Amino acid sequence: MSRDRGPGRDAARSSGSTAGASQLKAGFVLLVGLSGGLVALQSDAALPVVGAAILGGLVAGGALLWYLLRITT
Repeated sequence: MSRDRGPGRDAARSSGSTAGASQLKAGFVLLVGLSGGLVALQSDAALPVVGAAILGGLVAGGALLWYLLRITT
């Protein structure tokens, strides 16, 4: 007993899922990056150090995301 959803319905669902997954991935990387900057701010670091901490956190977040995607697929 399966329903016919039509040809366009599955394509729309998969593109919406892809957009949501991309946003979640970007949010994860941003969260890791900004947390590094917040820790630097909390320790009274200079502004260039805060920027470097954010940049380092973004790189670390990207590496973590790559690793998580690699082990789950």
